Amino acid sequence: MELSDEMLTEISYVNISKYRTKVMKSLDGEVLIPTQIAENSGIRTNHISKVLSELKAHELVECINPEARKGRLYRLTNKGDKLIKNLKE
Repeated sequence: MELSDEMLTEISYVNISKYRTKVMKSLDGEVLIPTQIAENSGIRTNHISKVLSELKAHELVECINPEARKGRLYRLTNKGDKLIKNLKE
């Protein structure tokens, strides 16, 4: 399968940061709150929110309940889903 330049750029963006890679992998097929992502990935919670906002800006991750103050749920977008499948190869 030929990957678009945009997808290759996004894969590279995620790959250059082990935090972004770990967050993406921990969200693969999951809907999690930041604390769970932190536990799964071994990254401190204070770093998780920064990484999540970077990934959100790239439309790789979405928050399903942004109005919640606590317990926000995050999952991969369709684009994020495609990216993670290509990361594994």
